Amino acid sequence: MNGDFWGVPVNVWTILAAALVTYATRAGGYLVLSRFKRIPPRVDAALNAVPAAVLTTLVAPSVVSNGPAEALTLLICLLIGLRLPMMGMFAIGWVVIVALRATGI
Repeated sequence: MNGDFWGVPVNVWTILAAALVTYATRAGGYLVLSRFKRIPPRVDAALNAVPAAVLTTLVAPSVVSNGPAEALTLLICLLIGLRLPMMGMFAIGWVVIVALRATGI
């Protein structure tokens, strides 16, 4: 989409709108959680699951649309993630995907 709106390129408006929505969601989450004296265990568990959910939304399209290297790497990372901390899983996953792509899988 090209063009100007009020003399400003539409891309700038899109970036500003995305920034505003991002800030509003972060501030809204902070305002909601600041009302609790103690975070309920279910909310705490849900908040702990957010990073995994976000990573899934980033990785899943690549697994579905690309070759077997991405699917195999995801499977290996899932197994490694059961034993190692998250940064270790990322590092090993990065090495695995680079190695599999280098071999042409």
